Amino acid sequence: MSTVDYTIERAGEGMADEAVRPVEIETVRPLPRISVHAFCESEAMLRTMERCGQDRRMAKASLRISSASIAAAANMFASAPTPNLLILETSTEPGGIMDELAPLAQVCDPSTKVVIVGRYNDIPLYRDLIRNGISEYMVGPVGMAEVLNAMAAIFVDPDAEPLGRTIAFIGAKGGCGSSTIAHNCAFDISNLFQTEVILADLDLPYGTANIDFDQDPPQGISEAISAPDRLDEVFLDRLLTKCSDHLSLLAAPSMLDRAYDLDRSSFQPIVEVLQRSAPVTVLDVPHAWSEWTRTLLSEVDEVIITAVPDLANLRNAKNMLDALKKLRPNDKPPHLVLNQVGLPKRPEIAPEDFCEPLGIQPIAIIPFDAQLFGTASNSGRMIAEIDKKAPTAETFSQLAHIVTGRSTVKKPKKAGLGKMLGLLGRK
Repeated sequence: MSTVDYTIERAGEGMADEAVRPVEIETVRPLPRISVHAFCESEAMLRTMERCGQDRRMAKASLRISSASIAAAANMFASAPTPNLLILETSTEPGGIMDELAPLAQVCDPSTKVVIVGRYNDIPLYRDLIRNGISEYMVGPVGMAEVLNAMAAIFVDPDAEPLGRTIAFIGAKGGCGSSTIAHNCAFDISNLFQTEVILADLDLPYGTANIDFDQDPPQGISEAISAPDRLDEVFLDRLLTKCSDHLSLLAAPSMLDRAYDLDRSSFQPIVEVLQRSAPVTVLDVPHAWSEWTRTLLSEVDEVIITAVPDLANLRNAKNMLDALKKLRPNDKPPHLVLNQVGLPKRPEIAPEDFCEPLGIQPIAIIPFDAQLFGTASNSGRMIAEIDKKAPTAETFSQLAHIVTGRSTVKKPKKAGLGKMLGLLGRK
């Protein structure tokens, strides 16, 4: 995954991967740029460390995995510097662990942190290890979430400000309305929850956020990309445009005076500053598939794919879901929004038939309404400002609750005979 560089020195046939525990994993902060070397004795531990290396929270860390013992680690580091963190698995009984660690202690750098994964739940052993400078002792078998939590507890400052939530919106096809949904969702989050939200328009040549909010900012995201060395909270604040009491916009230049050839990590410094600047950041990602979009989508907290119910959108949505599953193996699947449903005289795929091959249910189905959306766009206002009581406004409100984790998606019930009779009666 992206910038993680990990080496498997021996990979054999192992146990099945443990079930992912998203509730625990979501609380783990991204690790800083550290070097980690894990020495695994069991196949289960080897697989756990492999999964850690694939996780987006370790995007900056450099992980190396060896199928070897503590004695092998001592031999290796007798002639090489030790990393920032050593993760050591041992099956030795409590009485012999300190003797096993003695040769390694003689060659280990004083600044290196050590985590031991043992077989015995022994309180005296734990106290003895902590007293002798071991950072953590865990009883195996351990899961990926436990290992990530242990590393974060060592290297992430507990007094640091919490990071804001990053929510990326991307369309399965151009023109499906992903930007409109992102802008309305950002507005509703800021308005409903009275929390600070930053909307970042990442479509540099064709971004529409400035039009949708009736703004003409002189500066925006282009200046942030061109001066990453100056980028901090103060510099970012000068680039933001206030759209409402709690919503700020980092606008795209929306000009074609130059080509926008971006590196894979072009937006990483910006996203890091945005996370420190606001509780919620909404990223309006253009419909493209490049190194920087892949990197960005692999590292955000939530991904929302917007699609129109036709065959090209279905194919693209399926490909995107499959690709993101590989990029984000330990995260829940992206959310799906079906937009422009019920366009007159257009043959389209029914929502249930569209979602069946994707294996997910949409968190919102937004009907085609040229009058409502056209009026909002032409006046530079959001749907909730045009008609707060409209069903589409209520849909955006529910969407804001779901993407911020304030509510969950309820599985739709199948329509039975009573439901059909009710529909017939209303007709």
